[in-house]
Amino acid sequence: MARALTRELASWVASLAWDQVPKPTREVLRAAVLDTLGAGLYGSTTPWARVVREWAERAAGKGVASVWGAPAPSLGAAEAALVNGVAAHSFELDDYHQSKIHPGAVVLPAVLALGEASGATGTDLLTAAAAGYEVMIRSALALEPVGARLRGWHLTGVTGPLGAAAACARLLRLDPERTAWALGLGATQGSGLFAFNADGSMSKRLHPGRAAHAGVLAAELASVGFTGPAEAYEAGDGGFLKAFSEGPRPERLTADLGRAWCTDATSFKPYSCCGSLHAYVDAALALRAKHGPPREGTRVRAGLSRVVGVQCGFPYEPSTVMHAQMSLRYCVAVALLEGAALPEEFAPEKLHDPRIVDLARRIELVPDAALDRLYPEHFAGWVAIERGALTERADVLDPTGSIARPMAWPGLVEKFRRLLAGAIPAPALDRTEAAVRRLEETTARDLVAALVKD
Repeated sequence: MARALTRELASWVASLAWDQVPKPTREVLRAAVLDTLGAGLYGSTTPWARVVREWAERAAGKGVASVWGAPAPSLGAAEAALVNGVAAHSFELDDYHQSKIHPGAVVLPAVLALGEASGATGTDLLTAAAAGYEVMIRSALALEPVGARLRGWHLTGVTGPLGAAAACARLLRLDPERTAWALGLGATQGSGLFAFNADGSMSKRLHPGRAAHAGVLAAELASVGFTGPAEAYEAGDGGFLKAFSEGPRPERLTADLGRAWCTDATSFKPYSCCGSLHAYVDAALALRAKHGPPREGTRVRAGLSRVVGVQCGFPYEPSTVMHAQMSLRYCVAVALLEGAALPEEFAPEKLHDPRIVDLARRIELVPDAALDRLYPEHFAGWVAIERGALTERADVLDPTGSIARPMAWPGLVEKFRRLLAGAIPAPALDRTEAAVRRLEETTARDLVAALVKD
């Protein structure tokens, strides 16, 4: 008889207590809160985030949860989760995991919205976030992320509703039965197509917000008796694992659950582009630091795994920010020529800069079986420059910000302040940083209030 995976996971979520979350995991989650708030506040100014906010405000019901930075609650919890989730993923600045997902932009908007609406404490928030991160990451690992990605799925949208549902179920203190329903209701809403890569459309930004919305909806419906499939993962006909993966690894859902925390391997982004490209940006910056920007006609090559080739190896032509942020060629070219891959390097004038476009078009991509063997356990990559008979190559096994080369708290604070300098007054930044530092002693409402501009 097949294991009751959904119920097993639900029982763990329902019983998770703050004192069961190890200190290293707590600190990862604290860092994730600050990082996601920074990404969300910065992203809230983008056109795509404004479109979603305007839609949500037109459909607004009871104002119990806030758009981050707004002076008062104006939306329902699910709608606030949608708006803030889109904002957090709006400029490729949010955290990621090597299971090919972005947990922060899903789980944290969901728990902050529902936590603000319900009056949750800081420890309630962090405990719920721990449940959500762990369920979302394990769900992606169980799908065998490389295979699922090559089928065309954006796994943040696929697994995000499960992570958000788990977090919200824990926040609402649902019993194991209703938590299983919430997971089932989250699973049935999972989706997310990588078709945005065909034309650089906005749909990728929608996936985390929609997943956060789905998770709030799932938990709230389960709390009032709306049932979801309690065999959502393992069902032979229409189960989550079978539907989204040709080679699922169900054992990854519960192996060492509560003892080994997948959340601890969350990575934070120093660059404003796809996480699979960070190693290439590191390599390009290392070559530039040693040799300066490449001269005209310099030959540039980059090695790539099959997945990165499918996902990011398309020819570069100037179009949208999304297109550039997913383009290996553009990200390497802008790093070599400009010495950075921050939001400024994805401004419209940069996307069409003749020097950057010319170099991006000329970069040669080299399939590398060694990188296939490393990915996705290591988001590795290499870049080589050739001048005549001289060749120099920079190899990066794990990029800056990954668990092997982590960004410490001061680096995350610097990123937070750099992103929001000039847009958010310094006192609000100080309040937010202080609130996150002492999150165990504050509340969801206090944290959201700290974001408000003076």
